[in-house]
Amino acid sequence: MYLRVLVVELNESYGLPREIALPVTLNLYLDDSGTRHPTHKVGKKAAHGYDWFALGGILVRSDEEDNARDLHAKFCEKWEITAPLHSSEIRSQNENFDFLRGWEKDKLGAFYEELYILMREAPVVGIACTVDRPGYCGRYLEQYKQNPWMLCKTAFTVVVERAAKYAIAQGMKLRVHPERCNKAEDADLEGYYKALKAEGMPFAKDNSDKYGPLTPERFTQALYEFKTKRKTSPMAQLADLYLWPICMGGYHASNRPYQRLIGDGKLIDCRIKEDERPMLGSKYSCFENIERKT
Repeated sequence: MYLRVLVVELNESYGLPREIALPVTLNLYLDDSGTRHPTHKVGKKAAHGYDWFALGGILVRSDEEDNARDLHAKFCEKWEITAPLHSSEIRSQNENFDFLRGWEKDKLGAFYEELYILMREAPVVGIACTVDRPGYCGRYLEQYKQNPWMLCKTAFTVVVERAAKYAIAQGMKLRVHPERCNKAEDADLEGYYKALKAEGMPFAKDNSDKYGPLTPERFTQALYEFKTKRKTSPMAQLADLYLWPICMGGYHASNRPYQRLIGDGKLIDCRIKEDERPMLGSKYSCFENIERKT
């Protein structure tokens, strides 16, 4: 499967532009949410009271990205938005979006509705791995002598593997694009990426076999590129907008943004068979003691 693109490249014989083929890939844009260290204090507690760390966002075909970018640009132009679309700022109406507090109810409602329409109409699919921090600590803190993995290792390897399996099923390779954070955390994610290709999934074999983990060879075949993206990237912003409702859906099934995305078929769980969801769908890790609201 290829995308034909024209590049201005000197033809050795005639000095003419020539057409080359670039492969169509499935691109995974990742944002993070929550505190990645298992035992660090959260800081200001969110109003919903849940405590998670998650990595996730969107899957988009490389030949459909321009469409998604155009929709993003039109939304921002209409509403005169110059700052990156940041979910937490929009929900709380602060920082770059504090101006929303001064809007009349009808105008504000139209803004939020058209923001959802952007999410719905963009040719993307939502996917994530959400780890409940108290559940993780309850399961692993004693087992690993108060020094368990950073939560980003679990979340990254799970969401990338599931995205890779989805890409393989579509006959494509996978590009992985986390939002840029800082040098240390970006290096951690790139290290996890390289380890998947060299060693495969890091989990104990007796616990993970039921999920059909990819081998290092399959990862090497499926993973095409790792490259971080800035907050200014429209695709990184769409990943940010998708991640919060996916996280909330693990705790509260009737959360309205989550329910709308489900109803409109915009999450990976809507694109796969029900019996495939434990291996391919968005993952909610260490949720055994969570009483999910309906």
